[in-house]
Amino acid sequence: MPDPGVTASNLGFAILGLLARRASTGYEVAQRMRQPIGYFWTARHSQIYPELNRLDAAGLVEHEVIEGAGPRPTKRYRIASAGRDALAAWVVGDLEPQPVRDLEVLRLWSIWTVEPDAATELVGRLEAVHQGVLDRYLEELAEISDDPGARDPSNPLFASRITLEGGIRSRRTALEWCAWMRAELAAAERPGRPGA
Repeated sequence: MPDPGVTASNLGFAILGLLARRASTGYEVAQRMRQPIGYFWTARHSQIYPELNRLDAAGLVEHEVIEGAGPRPTKRYRIASAGRDALAAWVVGDLEPQPVRDLEVLRLWSIWTVEPDAATELVGRLEAVHQGVLDRYLEELAEISDDPGARDPSNPLFASRITLEGGIRSRRTALEWCAWMRAELAAAERPGRPGA
């Protein structure tokens, strides 16, 4: 029997978003959390199964037991009608302030503590990472862009297309920033570092 006191966490809504696209086993959910969800939200494997159990207890997902290779029964989960309603309400609900944890910016904030060559090398590594991710996003966008569903706002491919486009724009901006930083580092005379 569903527990009305149990609600979904942000991870739960990420899982509901996956299950709204297609039914999946817990293992498949974990794989799909790596890609595409991993581009903008992360979760450890150990978090996924307890969250699936909470969603099941809340009546937001349903499961069926299927044949599996392991010693325990395998469950295939699908979003329930209540889960679809909860997901839709969450999508358009109030936006919560998000804590910013950006390790790249945190490192760059202290770039003044390293030698110019090391700073330039760091920016080059960041640039390579952003370029690699941009290339992957462009490939994925090319795979879906000709599908008519990618232009239909009621189709999951539309959501994939607009989120990929956001990632592409973000990575292009990051690459522009890297080019600007390289130019700044090259132009700087680097007088003594503060605190030295």
